[in-house]
Amino acid sequence: MEFPDDLKYTKEHEWVRIKGDVAMIGISDYAQEQLGDIVYLELPEEGEAVEKGEPFGVVESVKAVSDIYAAVSGKVLEINDPLPENPETLNEDCYEEGWLIKVKMSNPKEAEDLMDSIQYQAYIKEETA
Repeated sequence: MEFPDDLKYTKEHEWVRIKGDVAMIGISDYAQEQLGDIVYLELPEEGEAVEKGEPFGVVESVKAVSDIYAAVSGKVLEINDPLPENPETLNEDCYEEGWLIKVKMSNPKEAEDLMDSIQYQAYIKEETA
């Protein structure tokens, strides 16, 4: 399992790559592994507002249906358009080709609450113990 050091993570297993006031959000390698083969994905529209800790989308696998939660609050600048048609990309490359949305953060300080890769790995260990 991969946990890139340049990313931040949530307890709901989303990852965040922050550049300036823009946050790119996806689901972690751990999340996609737990879900199994992903068969469906629902994302918000560009321009929609997302609220930290609130669901903004749905991912469905052969095993389960799960909400996807916003790691930060803001406005959706861009969605990964090809992804809903090719949800298996989340299993194949969740950190690059499998990003979900880009959000212009309304409160960049919210990102301070996110975990780094070491904290996230410890969190998973604790959660699965």
